[in-house]
Amino acid sequence: MSRTTSTVASFATLTAFVLSCASAYGQDLQPVITEWVINTTGQTGWNGITANVQQIKYDTTFVYVKSAGVPSYTVGPWSDGNPGQPTNQNWGFKLPRTATMATTYTTSSLGQVGVMVNGVVFYNPTDAMSWQNLNIWHQNAFVSIGIGLDACGGHPGPSGAYHNHPRPKCIYTETTTAHSKIIGYGFDGIPVYGPYGYNGTDGSGGIDRIRSSYRKRTMTQRTSLPNGTQLQPNQYGPAVSATYPLGYFIEDFEYVAGLGDLDQFNGRTAVTPDYPSGIYAYYTTMDTAGVAEYPYFFGPQYRGVVTAGNTQMGGHITAPTSATTFCCTPCAQDITGDRIVDGTDMSALLAGWGTIGGGADINRDGQVGGSDLTELIAAWGNCS
Repeated sequence: MSRTTSTVASFATLTAFVLSCASAYGQDLQPVITEWVINTTGQTGWNGITANVQQIKYDTTFVYVKSAGVPSYTVGPWSDGNPGQPTNQNWGFKLPRTATMATTYTTSSLGQVGVMVNGVVFYNPTDAMSWQNLNIWHQNAFVSIGIGLDACGGHPGPSGAYHNHPRPKCIYTETTTAHSKIIGYGFDGIPVYGPYGYNGTDGSGGIDRIRSSYRKRTMTQRTSLPNGTQLQPNQYGPAVSATYPLGYFIEDFEYVAGLGDLDQFNGRTAVTPDYPSGIYAYYTTMDTAGVAEYPYFFGPQYRGVVTAGNTQMGGHITAPTSATTFCCTPCAQDITGDRIVDGTDMSALLAGWGTIGGGADINRDGQVGGSDLTELIAAWGNCS
């Protein structure tokens, strides 16, 4: 064999090795590890509290998220009746790297049910109150609290935990022409997207608003539950009125399979830019006017198996010392996930040229083309 032939063969072998390592590393750094807003500059939020996520650690099974629970964007003011002010919650959450789909579904509890990419928690739709304290007609926090939420859709609870019931409008700038970003994860490890996705679950059809399959029931009297159960007179809710409009209670909504794009958990399995092979994900739904729409994040049950220790009085889990620390910020142009924008990413983009949305859809518009190439070249080099 000539030296030239040997050199070519050696280069080909080395190239294959490098690509395999990049692929393996890319698989290691899943979105559940990389898609967090990590505070590397000491930025503060409300009342000088350290903002966003302070630390991400991971091992082979779990990701550990540490935050104070306040965002870097401005929050407040709240109405006089608001139960508290934001305080440092010293959150420590543990999320599975790969969600397990449940066979027996867990109903979301009061308090935190998931965490957003900026370390702020989100709650389920209720506000802990029910009509005449009968635990039958549960108030919808988005409607009943109303003016008690700030412009970002959040407020602090009695414990000082700042949280959202509807999708936060301030977490990033939404556009109708691009697939929404991941805004958080449920405590079952399932990602939560904003309200826009690919029209087709295979990544086809461009960008569309992803619709909930829940709707308000047609009724004037609250005498039955959404499953058809007829109540006794002493269990009736208040008549539908200006004071108690449809939607004031969670039981005012019913799920209709096929009505929208999502199932009863407010999720679907589909290709996304972050999961080009497809993923089951929740979507934070809204109506045609851009108003948050029930069930807001997901629910009323988790689709996946919930990791213990995060909910209700939990959320203070310490990462094991053996876990690896991740730094620093996601890089959309890094298609292969090796934290470097280089020729391997260029090859991946060219291989997907002209196709529908997926991992090479850098600008998330549903088509791989020149605009994605422009973004990739502009980001060439190490991810910051």
